[in-house]
Amino acid sequence: MDKKKLVNLMADKGMTQAALADKAELSRAAIYGIMKGRKPTLPTLGKIAKALGVKPSELLEM
Repeated sequence: MDKKKLVNLMADKGMTQAALADKAELSRAAIYGIMKGRKPTLPTLGKIAKALGVKPSELLEM
């Protein structure tokens, strides 16, 4: 996952890690881990993308 892209999308939407976790129906620990470099599962990636209003592919490193 492209962490910089994730941070930028969260900032654009005014979301904190806690807000993203709530909207994506994930634990705050899951979001924290991803922000620290852990790779999300495909279902988790999908939930995060949906919460941010983007396609999952937009969050992947290219």
